[in-house]
Amino acid sequence: MGGEEVNTGCEENTEASGPSLLILEKLAQVTTGPGVYLMKDGENRILYVGKAKNLRRRLASYFQRMDRHPVKTGVLVAKIADFDTILTESENEALLLESTLIKRHRPRYNVILKDDKQYPFLRLDLSHPFPNLTVVRRIQKDHARYFGPFSSGGAVRETLKLVNRTFRLRTCKDTVMKGRSRPCLNYQMGVCIGACCKEVDTDAYRRNVREAVLVLKGKTPVLLTKLQREMKKAALAQNFEKAAEIRDKLFALERTRESQVVVATDLVDRDILGRAEVPGMGIFTLMRVRSGLLVDTRHFAFRETLADPGEQIASFIRQYYPEQPQPPREILVPEDLEDREALSEALNTWTGKKVTITRPLRGEKVKLLEWAKSNAEKELEERMALRQGDEAVLETLAAKLGMGGLPHRIECFDNANISGQNPVTGMVVFIDGRPDKNQYRRYKIRHVPEQDDYAYMNESLRRRFAAEKLEGPLPDLLLVDGGKGQLNIAIEVLKDMGVFGSFHVAAIAKMDTEKGESEDKIFIPGRMNPVNFGKDPQALFLLMRIRDEAHKTAVGFHRKQRNKSTLHSRLDGAPGVGPKRKAALLSHFGSFKKLLAAPVEDISSVDGFSPQSARRLYEFLHSSELAEAGFKGIGVTGEDV
Repeated sequence: MGGEEVNTGCEENTEASGPSLLILEKLAQVTTGPGVYLMKDGENRILYVGKAKNLRRRLASYFQRMDRHPVKTGVLVAKIADFDTILTESENEALLLESTLIKRHRPRYNVILKDDKQYPFLRLDLSHPFPNLTVVRRIQKDHARYFGPFSSGGAVRETLKLVNRTFRLRTCKDTVMKGRSRPCLNYQMGVCIGACCKEVDTDAYRRNVREAVLVLKGKTPVLLTKLQREMKKAALAQNFEKAAEIRDKLFALERTRESQVVVATDLVDRDILGRAEVPGMGIFTLMRVRSGLLVDTRHFAFRETLADPGEQIASFIRQYYPEQPQPPREILVPEDLEDREALSEALNTWTGKKVTITRPLRGEKVKLLEWAKSNAEKELEERMALRQGDEAVLETLAAKLGMGGLPHRIECFDNANISGQNPVTGMVVFIDGRPDKNQYRRYKIRHVPEQDDYAYMNESLRRRFAAEKLEGPLPDLLLVDGGKGQLNIAIEVLKDMGVFGSFHVAAIAKMDTEKGESEDKIFIPGRMNPVNFGKDPQALFLLMRIRDEAHKTAVGFHRKQRNKSTLHSRLDGAPGVGPKRKAALLSHFGSFKKLLAAPVEDISSVDGFSPQSARRLYEFLHSSELAEAGFKGIGVTGEDV
């Protein structure tokens, strides 16, 4: 239940003040039953959401004997100006309500897992007569089986390659399979069974699928034993061709197993949780063990929190496991959990499987927890070293721009258009010198009829800082691309919106080499000349990197809008192509140019297109009428800009 780091200067002031009269009066009226509590600051913002079997006892633990709190906890509790409580019928109801409220409000001092990306999964649709594996980023409730998550795109591709080649599963899409008239190259190479064109025994293919599932579930040792038995049986029956095929599978699987680390001898599927924390940052390390083999290690960062270690771990479990398709039989945790039984019951409901949460006190499992903890400490040490480097750059930047504090949150705006067509603005957010892509925003320009970069910036900034629908906290530094002109526009808008002076603002302009300039320029209000970064270029490089990220975001969004409008307009009148098929073509090809260059077979692989409808669209795209209309002159339309 983590929030953002706060520079409180608590090392110098360790004396905690007592709770307010309002809090004491409300505390006396709190029930002793189960429920959820919401801590609020002086501006009625929710700081923290927690649950308790006994609300009065839990809340009293915050506000009584505040001088005995650890320094960090005392400082955070001192920010609490009020609280609300919600009673529930049971502890389980409180647990579910707490999770819902955390997702809705994302309180500053709750553990909010900061996973930098959506990890990939492998999807297997068993409803197809010849199922195949595909890479996806989201789990859908579609009755398919999902395996993962994998630590990276490279890891999932390597696994997919191994499984497909070992078990000769098809790699083509369903629509491509329907339209094939001859087997693909994979069949010629002997790594695909050729189900698209050849008479293939469905049962034999399904047997291969079941074996692939065992590997993906981490049950390779079980499969190896099974295959060794089948190979001996085939050899005794003098079916040497089948025995050789099984032998090749065994070799491939043994090579993979050799690269994995054996960490447990009982072959139980379990996850091991490690935790490390220093002021301002914490790390959860999750080590996934399947059939005694370590298959994956992942790290999750969290910020400052009011939760104690046990509450932190319980929060991690509640956020992480409901989304996992393959929960383990056992989760090893390094702390006692107050709500362990309720949490286990909730896990069983969420995952549909019995999951045991255990804190071992002796033996091999304790060593596994120590291993996870050492990995968490190592990851935390590396991240803190990176943060210290980032903070040094931010300190330099703050000094150069005359800021009173560090620019923890920097927002940057940039426009993109071609001759006034499909104008957009991209907004990027950097937190402590690092991009936070979840907070990026993209604006379609709605009210500027002619090309005008200043007007585009004006509209986007007004939408960003409109008080009635303010998106997220205000930045510490607002950066606009375009030099003094855009800086003046930003100042004018911020004054009109009543937020000028609430944060710092600057503009960045490209260097003019014809004038002998050697670096980009940073302008700030009230100063004629650009800021001189002298012998401290790292701060300037950070602003340049933020500007480049804003430019990339704006251009990417503009390209998407342009391709969409181009493809939609040029497909008007195409036989059998309605809005859904247009959207499918855009998603598949990305641009009209790529669609125009695609053969019939590629078009037929798009969802909703049969070989016949693909042929009709191909003929329409390459008809003489379309060429005469100028659609083949796409190279001069700005499509490639």
